[in-house]
Amino acid sequence: MSLPPILLSDLIIQHPEVYSFADLLSAIRKRAELGERYMLEVDLKPDFPDTPRNWEFLVEEAFVWGER
Repeated sequence: MSLPPILLSDLIIQHPEVYSFADLLSAIRKRAELGERYMLEVDLKPDFPDTPRNWEFLVEEAFVWGER
């Protein structure tokens, strides 16, 4: 039985210590290393001052590659 995808919004809510896009990528990489789920659903744009234009690519890359 496959688990539903992780919602980006849920991940942000679960990590109140995240105050920047760079911190968010770190939290995503750590979560990816757990290997519980194989999909991440990007359901919102992160609202951080340092969120770059290519944020979706960077979020997906962090989830796929983890902390490698």
